[in-house]
Amino acid sequence: MTLHHRAPARAPSLNSLGFAKPPAETRVVVAMSGGVDSSVVAAKLKSEGYDVIGVTLQLYDHGAALAKKGACCAGQDIHDARRVAERMGFPHYVLDYENKFRESVIDEFADAYLAGATPVPCIRCNERVKFRDLLETARDLDADCMATGHYIQRKDGVARAELHMAADANRDQSYFLFSTTQEQLDFLRFPLGHLESKAETRALAAEYGLAVADKPDSQDICFVPNGNYAAVIEKLRPNAAEPGDIVDTDGNVLGQHRGVIHYTIGQRRGLGIGGLGDPLYVVRLDPDARRVVVGPKSALATTVVPVNEVNWLGDQPFAGEIPVMVRIRSTRPPRPAILRPIGATRAEVELLDAEEGVSPGQACVFYEPDSTRVLGGGWITLRRRKAA
Repeated sequence: MTLHHRAPARAPSLNSLGFAKPPAETRVVVAMSGGVDSSVVAAKLKSEGYDVIGVTLQLYDHGAALAKKGACCAGQDIHDARRVAERMGFPHYVLDYENKFRESVIDEFADAYLAGATPVPCIRCNERVKFRDLLETARDLDADCMATGHYIQRKDGVARAELHMAADANRDQSYFLFSTTQEQLDFLRFPLGHLESKAETRALAAEYGLAVADKPDSQDICFVPNGNYAAVIEKLRPNAAEPGDIVDTDGNVLGQHRGVIHYTIGQRRGLGIGGLGDPLYVVRLDPDARRVVVGPKSALATTVVPVNEVNWLGDQPFAGEIPVMVRIRSTRPPRPAILRPIGATRAEVELLDAEEGVSPGQACVFYEPDSTRVLGGGWITLRRRKAA
């Protein structure tokens, strides 16, 4: 009798989204803003044979939106997303998230500004609307994953899925996605994160014949036309712009201001108190006393940054002293620091070199040294001055 040795069963190969089944059996919900990035993601996945469902969120008043260009939530963008879906042949839904957006993002934005902070509403939108509510909708649609057009990379690590900076440093959006939880990261996919340039994305859009191939990038926060924060705050919170004193760090009155909401930490221009010697900068906002505190540039420097609502994505426990690189503004490169956790969601970040213009309300994002990996981040609370 001849014995036949059976070859060991081969593990099924993974598709491009990391699932061990054919693309046609892999359902992916694509968050479509109407811009070129998310449109390319949807078209690319559809062309690869995936079961694609496009979803666009209507985030604020449609009537107002129709009159405003260059915002991710505008009526024109909903129309553009729908055209992409029609061209590529996949279903597309528009969900009314207006109330959720107002409660989760706009109201907090206004309140934070009134409290003297400089908020980043795009992070809250990702955290509380797109990656929470929309992600739940994707699960309800029996999707295997949700894909977005963000420039960030998800990589399979030794222990778990990891978040990494985009290959194109100029497009990297890791600062705005630090609050992505591990559970969300397991479900999310970012098909553009490995591209070397935006030109590649536009070339793909042209290749798929998408009308949005040359559509300009949106620059503003979607509900803040022309970047005029103060006008939006005044509309949301009438009587917010109460005048008060501009004082130096000793409390001496130097002039008058027209409302704390018109000022941000680090601001030098437009203070209306020129001719006083060295340039003065806004170093602190005191909305309760309606005071704008100004001082020399040196008064802006700080090495200690308190953060709360920390989201930790590292493999090691969130404890002890952790060497990290941190980014305290979206436009600044990461700098070396020591992260010292204080409880589960609070920490103190010690910058190895003093930074100027550290503002409450901004994010402080942690990166692994000598790596592109995002370790999480937190929200900057009231800062402490550098020790003399």
